[in-house]
Amino acid sequence: MHGILTLNAGSSSLRFGLYRGGAEPQMVVDGHVDGIGPAARLTVLRGERREVSEVAADTPGAALDAVMMALEPDLSEVAVNAVGHRIVHGGTEFNGPVLLEPDTIAVLEALVPLAPLHQPHNLAGVEVARRRFPAALQIGCFDTSFHRTHPWVNDTFALPRKFYDSGVRRYGFHGLSYEYITGEISRLYPALSRGRVVIAHLGNGASMCAVNGGQSVGSTMGFTALDGLPMGTRCGQVDPGVVLHLLTQVGMSAEEVTHLLYRESGLLGLSGLSSDMRVLLASDAPEAAQAIDYYVFRARREIGAMTAVLGGIDALVFCGGIGENAAPVRQRIVDGLEYLDIALDQDANRANAPDIGAGKTRVMVMPTDEERVIARAAQIALDKARDLAV
Repeated sequence: MHGILTLNAGSSSLRFGLYRGGAEPQMVVDGHVDGIGPAARLTVLRGERREVSEVAADTPGAALDAVMMALEPDLSEVAVNAVGHRIVHGGTEFNGPVLLEPDTIAVLEALVPLAPLHQPHNLAGVEVARRRFPAALQIGCFDTSFHRTHPWVNDTFALPRKFYDSGVRRYGFHGLSYEYITGEISRLYPALSRGRVVIAHLGNGASMCAVNGGQSVGSTMGFTALDGLPMGTRCGQVDPGVVLHLLTQVGMSAEEVTHLLYRESGLLGLSGLSSDMRVLLASDAPEAAQAIDYYVFRARREIGAMTAVLGGIDALVFCGGIGENAAPVRQRIVDGLEYLDIALDQDANRANAPDIGAGKTRVMVMPTDEERVIARAAQIALDKARDLAV
């Protein structure tokens, strides 16, 4: 039976899923390698069964080798004919999934400076998969593609036009997550899919998207995945003058500023304790409380901004690790949004129920599934390749 492997390679983690191919790919097994390096741990999920083990995985290549060993029983029944990759930045070139040929990879490598926390590792995963599965199709799926429907005013900066023409513009990210959520809204709530929805993808990376009639018309993220909401270790919105000050007055190098903004800021920088919301919620440290206060304030502010982009709001949807699981954070974000007819059913919110609203505007919790979006794209590529071969 033909199969599809999905890979989401990060700086210290590798998420994977193995699917049986078909009109709707069926998950066989999924999991992740965390802490790539001396203390790597592999988690494999087969239905309700969860297996966790320490593995020798100092590099993404070694992590994929560990995954392949764990999948040996499954690969005897499901042959990998396509590998789908999450790639954060597709620039202006790509508005949908593509075959990852050498010329395409060269274009994506040029975008590394725009997503230094993700792009190099995404592409390293592609190289490893090409060596491991030389006969399989390699498919790239981009976090930026979903946002290519933005109107010009939501896509540009107030800089000389030559910069926009050269690619300096708002791209938006987390597009695979938003694509899945809008697809589920269309499937489950067809009337709502024609309306105005703010989707809050809240996790270690965080953003919001304004969706009108199923299309992205605005995003809190911009040229890079730094903008908008504060995140685990990323700063979110910051006055560009701060960056100039750090460079010209503090004397930091561009590399030092990059490291500061991507890896030392956000919840970690504000709290001085952790980038993990669960740790901060459990902490009595005043700095932890202040970090959460800022996170909640910025989230509430961005909901207002996305509502303004849409000219109103019919539903607010939470997804992502924090959005799906942190009921106290959802509660605090929603507090004060009564002017948008947004309120929570306390019991439903504590239970992480699908529908948690108690006001006119619908409030929902929807688990996202970026891997399924990738698997579907890989299946389409396989179907096209089969049709061409006939």
